[in-house]
Amino acid sequence: MRVGIICMSDKGSKGEREDISTGVIIKCVEAFGYEVKTSIIIPDEEKLIEENLLKFVASGEIDLLLTTGGTGFSPRDVTPEATLRVIERLTPGIPEAMRAFSLKITNRGMLSRGVAGIRENTLIINLPGSPKAVKELLDYILDPVHHGLEILLKQTSDCARK
Repeated sequence: MRVGIICMSDKGSKGEREDISTGVIIKCVEAFGYEVKTSIIIPDEEKLIEENLLKFVASGEIDLLLTTGGTGFSPRDVTPEATLRVIERLTPGIPEAMRAFSLKITNRGMLSRGVAGIRENTLIINLPGSPKAVKELLDYILDPVHHGLEILLKQTSDCARK
């Protein structure tokens, strides 16, 4: 599977803060056998997030688009709003499962506002900005997400467990 990564960070986009979460995502998805096609860091600007999500999907080169950052309560955290305007079909089970899993680790997991959905043939998932949470969540979701991607990309039609 081909992966694109967008990190939302005002300070990271200015070079004022190191983006660790993107590196964690790259490590996790490559260990799973995926290929990272591209990654960028952009400021927490709703229109810019939306434009880049659309650009990544329109390239036709991304099967899984992962975002990191911008899912909290800060007034600048607008990743879910931008994502909701881009996706065509919601996949609510993914963020529900991520929050449920996070709640086993920290009660602050309930504060994540991340969403997930499909646009064309690309699955978009909002991840938190915390490198620790990113690793925990990717370790948890990549296997079932892989199966969903196989179905989305018509690589399998069998949904039954063996």
